Amino acid sequence: MANSSGQTKATVKQAAKMGVFTLIIMNIVAVVSLRGLPAEAEYGVSSAFYYILAAVVFLVPVSLVAAELAAMFPYQQGGMFRWIGEAFGDKLGFLGIWLQWIESTIWYPTVLTFGAVSLAFIGMDHTFDASLAANKYYTIIAVLAIYWLATIISLKGMGWVGKVSKIGGLVGTIIPVGILVVCAVIYLATGGQSQMDWHGSFIPDFSNFNNIVLAVSIFLFYAGMEMSGVHVREIKNPTVNYPKAVIIGAIATVAIFILGTYALGVIIPAKDINLVQSLLVGFDRYFSALHIGWLSPVIAIALAFGVLAGVLTWVAGPSKGVFAVGQAGYLPKFFQKTNKNGVQKNILYVQGGVVTVLAFLMVLMPSVQSFYQILSQLTCILYLIAYLLMFAAAIRLRYNMKDAPRPYRLGKKGNGRMWLIGGVGFIGSLTAFIFSFFPPSQIDMGSDAVWFTVLIGGMVIFVVLPFIILKFKKPSWDSMGTDFVPFHWDNTPGAAALRQKAAEEFAAENAAEVPEHANALLNHASSLNKGAQADQAPDDKK
Repeated sequence: MANSSGQTKATVKQAAKMGVFTLIIMNIVAVVSLRGLPAEAEYGVSSAFYYILAAVVFLVPVSLVAAELAAMFPYQQGGMFRWIGEAFGDKLGFLGIWLQWIESTIWYPTVLTFGAVSLAFIGMDHTFDASLAANKYYTIIAVLAIYWLATIISLKGMGWVGKVSKIGGLVGTIIPVGILVVCAVIYLATGGQSQMDWHGSFIPDFSNFNNIVLAVSIFLFYAGMEMSGVHVREIKNPTVNYPKAVIIGAIATVAIFILGTYALGVIIPAKDINLVQSLLVGFDRYFSALHIGWLSPVIAIALAFGVLAGVLTWVAGPSKGVFAVGQAGYLPKFFQKTNKNGVQKNILYVQGGVVTVLAFLMVLMPSVQSFYQILSQLTCILYLIAYLLMFAAAIRLRYNMKDAPRPYRLGKKGNGRMWLIGGVGFIGSLTAFIFSFFPPSQIDMGSDAVWFTVLIGGMVIFVVLPFIILKFKKPSWDSMGTDFVPFHWDNTPGAAALRQKAAEEFAAENAAEVPEHANALLNHASSLNKGAQADQAPDDKK
């Protein structure tokens, strides 16, 4: 965060050129991942119900709540750390950003497993390809190779990351799902036999508890939409245009998932669905039926490239957020080290070490598929805790920062709409959190003891760790000259001056574009520094 004002200025210049359509595409690319399609294809026609339900109770609430929070703090660093910390204090704020980072770290082996499978299907001997994809030792080697390649690229700086991510997002996600759907249409139009029972019930059988347990994993398909909240002040008239972009992006995302899942169900019987391999098998069967089998290795390479691009985006994202928070004095100096490119090298190395250990744990699971599922569930559990904190923080901030300017606000008056949308998101996240602990009967997970030990033990360890770190927090961890903006409740010496300086810089840089918002934020910062809201500080500040 060495040049925060410069970065802000660059962002403001971009704001005048960013349109609604750009934000829609950004939302879609950030959320959509094809690796989850097989998990829902097992449900046939009713899979669409789960996608729509998850969008209503999770995707839309996350997007709208994050939009308000991002607009409240346009010049304060930290993301979830800022949002949760302003509401509940720095300890829970640290927990939120920590979970977002550690969740992504645990997520890497699951998404990279999909990348390893994609690479396995480059060959033309499909029997051998399928056997190789199911081999745990091959998967470990491929997972680590892709991950450390992504880390090496990340260490070269954001220039490299941006180029690879931009191309990979298009080539490895948008185009493949379009090809999958088009193939399904052509296949059916030319007399192909559908493997999906179109006469099945659209409403799932809620009496089958195991179906609900597996289907709840769809919540994580939509995770990450809160990232787009940072762009709310980079478009004109965010009160109108941002909700429009979120709703259209959400509808498009749901459509991609539903059509992609249906296309997969058309070509693969539900009983043959494999969470790891079925997407590649689906492409292969379509290409064989349409006599374009030469496309199989091409699409496999494209999907693997898409995985690399997605991993790059996340390697450079949450770890950078943790690095910024560390510079504010919440992590030891070791985690604040950078290389000559200004990249958080030690955080990336530690992150890589965790990913490497998780990859080797694969040999303890009865199959690659079971390892994939259990890590996905742990990822879901940790991320959902962060979301629970985020929704609760949004509601709390309506009361302990009720006078703060909100350029984008849920509801023109009162707090009813925030309670409704935030409450739905909180209840949806809590429901998914509870169901995530139940093992799915459709997959051989081996011993239930291993399942519960990994999930409960992993959750406890990762939730407790940030509190242990804060317990040993030392003044020496603070970086000299940091521009981290103190929380509104922070009354330590110098905090008021830093808040005022940041507000003045932001007001000056945004006066031409949104003068009313800039002035409102500046006036609010001034009122805070006069102690007008000292009685609103949370109980747990230290």
